[in-house]
Amino acid sequence: MAEAAHTFVTGFPRLLPRRVVKSFLARSPDARATLLVREKHVEQAQGFLTSLLPSESARVKVLVGDVANLHLGLSTPEYRELAASVTDVVHAAEWSELSADRPLMVRVNVEGTRGALELAGDCRNLRRFTHMSTVFVAGDRVGVIAEDELASGQSFRNLYEETRFEAELLVRRAMGELPCTVLRPSIVVGDSKSGEIDKFEGPYAIAIVLVTSPVSVPVPLPGDGVAPLNVVPIDWVVQVAEKLHFDARAVGRTFHLVDPNPPSSRRVWELVAHRTGRKLPRMSLGYKLTDTLLKLPGLERLTRDQRMAIAYVNHLSFYSSRNTLELLDGTGLNCPHIESYLDKLIEYVRGEFRRRKE
Repeated sequence: MAEAAHTFVTGFPRLLPRRVVKSFLARSPDARATLLVREKHVEQAQGFLTSLLPSESARVKVLVGDVANLHLGLSTPEYRELAASVTDVVHAAEWSELSADRPLMVRVNVEGTRGALELAGDCRNLRRFTHMSTVFVAGDRVGVIAEDELASGQSFRNLYEETRFEAELLVRRAMGELPCTVLRPSIVVGDSKSGEIDKFEGPYAIAIVLVTSPVSVPVPLPGDGVAPLNVVPIDWVVQVAEKLHFDARAVGRTFHLVDPNPPSSRRVWELVAHRTGRKLPRMSLGYKLTDTLLKLPGLERLTRDQRMAIAYVNHLSFYSSRNTLELLDGTGLNCPHIESYLDKLIEYVRGEFRRRKE
């Protein structure tokens, strides 16, 4: 009989790793999980344990450390115990705030991945190392991008893309010695049933203008809107991550976790506007004009994230998901279309902003 999984998860307190822990625990009553938590997040970790069922929280251990430090910032006994008992590693730690400087981005995204890989290499009973990457390792590439492609001469639009690319290079190099799987989600949005999400980045930064503005005025689409807007709900990402992590056929392979039939950014903009009672002007602001306006003195630093969001929704990239579709065939895990859960996303954003004002 196979040994029950003991999964080591990085990336707390983000919602994705929290969801991964719950999903992996639900696979078996004997499954265990260990969360790596920075000291400043210990209280949040205790709150997370409290939110679990008693039968779940009893199987979760919290270790205080730092993924980018030597031996993950753990004591020698703690590290040795992990290496002796961990069977699975899910590396979900990342730093995505575009305002961060290079040392911080490199430390978390690159050195953090190196640290997680080193632990995986020391684990005596390792069955799988799953690296949560991003489709944006493709940088400024346009056209169809295949899952097995990584270094293709692309340039990077920001340090996030660059350091996530460098991290994935480390995982690629480790594939010859470790059972690694790379998952590249597109833009992760809220839960398709509840709308829950923990960060308002990317397209959220633009859509929030429509959703939360108290003034009902026409808001122009930033760009021509013909590029696909590839978004995936977080609950689907977690379901697919669990499926692929425990599928032997996924070892040594890379998977795009994307909508195979994404709508155009204009279509999504129109849907959000319609469901929030806004109007869209007939003419849109060209992408170059919008980007130029946001670069004006005094605005550049304040609008960096918004400019990247606009760049992403005007980027003509198409992410092939052949590997993902192959392994999900017959599972029923089809990516839901954004139109089916957009109302949930809008409701959650509105509720969150009301709570923040109170």
